[in-house]
Amino acid sequence: MNHFHEDLQAIYEEMVGWRRYLHQHPELSYHEYQTAEFVAKHLLSWDIEVRTGVGGNGVVGLLRGNGEGPTVALRADMDALPIQDEKNCDYTSTKNGIMHACGHDAHTSTLLGIAKVASMHRTELKGNLVFLFQHAEEISPGGADSMIKDGALDGVDAVFGVHLWTPFPVGHVYTRSGAFMAAPDEFTIRVQGKGGHGGLPHQTIDSVYVASQLVVNLQAIVSRQVDPVEPCVVSVGSFHGGTSFNVIAETSVLNGTVRTFNPELRQEVRTRMERIVQATCDMSQATYELEYKLGYPTVINDVNEAARFFQVGSALFGEEAVHESPLIMAGEDFSYYLQEKPGCFMFVGAGNVDAGIVYPHHHPKFDIDERSMLNAANLLLSMALDYMA
Repeated sequence: MNHFHEDLQAIYEEMVGWRRYLHQHPELSYHEYQTAEFVAKHLLSWDIEVRTGVGGNGVVGLLRGNGEGPTVALRADMDALPIQDEKNCDYTSTKNGIMHACGHDAHTSTLLGIAKVASMHRTELKGNLVFLFQHAEEISPGGADSMIKDGALDGVDAVFGVHLWTPFPVGHVYTRSGAFMAAPDEFTIRVQGKGGHGGLPHQTIDSVYVASQLVVNLQAIVSRQVDPVEPCVVSVGSFHGGTSFNVIAETSVLNGTVRTFNPELRQEVRTRMERIVQATCDMSQATYELEYKLGYPTVINDVNEAARFFQVGSALFGEEAVHESPLIMAGEDFSYYLQEKPGCFMFVGAGNVDAGIVYPHHHPKFDIDERSMLNAANLLLSMALDYMA
């Protein structure tokens, strides 16, 4: 296995080059046309069987090994975010208002590196490798579900994925058995009041006032209605109401998210939210519309494959660099793959305080310590090879 790692090290600079090119040319969810073409072109150049347009803009590569053995899928996401890149570097995004602010450019480049090295040693593989280059991870319903329905996991025995994660330091890797990442739901509440003059509030139904009460009242779900040992988040992320200082707004709109791990709690929070919204609006004789959109399922790692991570990770990086992750309240549509096949989703540290790489994911100045790509490549490939052994 050492020669696999040596070859990954040898193409590290090439992986960095791919990542920086993709960082300069990001594409939003469901618009990853050039990125998918970039991926397919490289896979074909290494004599890997390629399917394009899988479930949308997905690309699936199949590398057949020597003889019979299991088929292991490795996944990377390709889409960027509608964020203005504020970094001052030579690979800043060239597209106004679009950037890779979550590391998907690096995920794609990491998996390309694995594909290239594995293709060089295909006769040594005791099974097959499937490379899942997924579109639209950032927007629900996401690309995983549609790719699965289009056959991306057909014949696959296990699936693994990584996320480069700047809150964790470079050189360290993390996961946990069972529930790992939350189910992320989205809600929109439209409060309908009665507009009027700012100096005559008694003649109106103030939607801003009612919506403000909702922001406060919704916090009671977590603080007073959910068991304190159950992880749960209810966050209002945006509040839009009013157009002028002297006008009572007729309508106000709240948009936010609910994060849970427990399916029963997930439904309970939704029910309680409906009651709170109705009661709060009734108090002021306002009406409302509540749209509640279920997001991705909880990411639940297979017990045996999580155990494999700790064994493989310790051999690669040393036991001191391998950690049981805390629960992560972010969501991931890798959960759909894990509903179909045993596998494990893993975090690879990508932060570096000394280098100023400290900005969180989805931040305009987000960046990674690019050495994390080599760590991720070694981890993913080693998980696959260990499964085949």
